[in-house]
Amino acid sequence: MDTTRKRLKKGLVQVYFGRGKGKTTAAIGQGVRATGHGFKVYMIQFMKGNYKYGEIEAIKSIHNFDLKQFGSPELIAEPGEYDLEEGKKALDYAKEIIMSDEYDIVILDEVGVATSMDVISVEPVLELIKNKPDKVELILTGGPKMHPKIKEAADLVTEMRMIKHYYSSKGISARYGIEY
Repeated sequence: MDTTRKRLKKGLVQVYFGRGKGKTTAAIGQGVRATGHGFKVYMIQFMKGNYKYGEIEAIKSIHNFDLKQFGSPELIAEPGEYDLEEGKKALDYAKEIIMSDEYDIVILDEVGVATSMDVISVEPVLELIKNKPDKVELILTGGPKMHPKIKEAADLVTEMRMIKHYYSSKGISARYGIEY
């Protein structure tokens, strides 16, 4: 670990979930801001094995912002054996990255979806929150739901609520460069 770089005095736990758009985007925005101040960021994406997301290419060009994806390239309705294996790999990798104390901010993207679909259990996520190094900021995102125990353990909880979306009001599907 580089002891000469600036570190957070106290890392907290942030949670973004809900039916609204922008959970991953909010987490990435926080990560980009942090890199602008010299902090190191690592984003681990659960259940997002699709390399075609626009954020993947953008993050590659940001100094001190690393990313690794786990999961099927397509959206799943019911997790299979592959998804469970990928969930375990993602969780093990997250633990390794968090406990290394090498990164100032670690983003666990879609961890709420992974727990709600039983791809991973909530207990190891709670252990990561409880045992994270003191100066590591942890940001967890999820889908419509986030486990109540995760919300309780967090320092900041934001629920994104959809008021109106062009998908349902105009039938416009996910757009290249906007949603993916």
